[in-house]
Amino acid sequence: MIRTLAALTVIATASMAQTVPEPSDYRTDHYRAPVPDGINGGTTVGPEEAHALWQDNGAGFIDVLPQAPKPANLPKGTIWRDKPRNSIPGAIWLPNVGYGAIAEVTADYFRTGLDTATRGDPGAAIVFFCLEDCWMSWNAARRAIEWGYTDVYWFPEGTDGWALWDYPLERIEPEPGQPIAQGG
Repeated sequence: MIRTLAALTVIATASMAQTVPEPSDYRTDHYRAPVPDGINGGTTVGPEEAHALWQDNGAGFIDVLPQAPKPANLPKGTIWRDKPRNSIPGAIWLPNVGYGAIAEVTADYFRTGLDTATRGDPGAAIVFFCLEDCWMSWNAARRAIEWGYTDVYWFPEGTDGWALWDYPLERIEPEPGQPIAQGG
């Protein structure tokens, strides 16, 4: 019953939402905003399709939620704790690779993560996600497509949609080698 109500809420919300056109370039600001319905060169999936890919172990999952850097001006002795990230089990977390413009060091980190997620096969299925209405996953999926990855899935509802369907989440840590966070 709850799942049915949740599904109806998602469908009703989606039907009331305005259609967002797919941009001709990367989104470089206002990353938490309504996103397009699709991505050129990739396949858009909802929670059920993403879950099926996950259950089949048929795709690598990449979470691109940004991670805030430790503020440089914290008073001496202040304890800094990164905000925990609960994500799709088995996903790798590549923070900050979804900005519209990324430094070469971030691009290298992203390429390494893509290689890990696809086991070096640019034809392997890969699913990009973040949170609902987050352009970071769209940008990351687009970048992977431009870099020659051919089986790219974009999951625009991200962990919000995943959790809405009561699919499991687990705490994950960023992949090693993460460069210092940047804006874009």
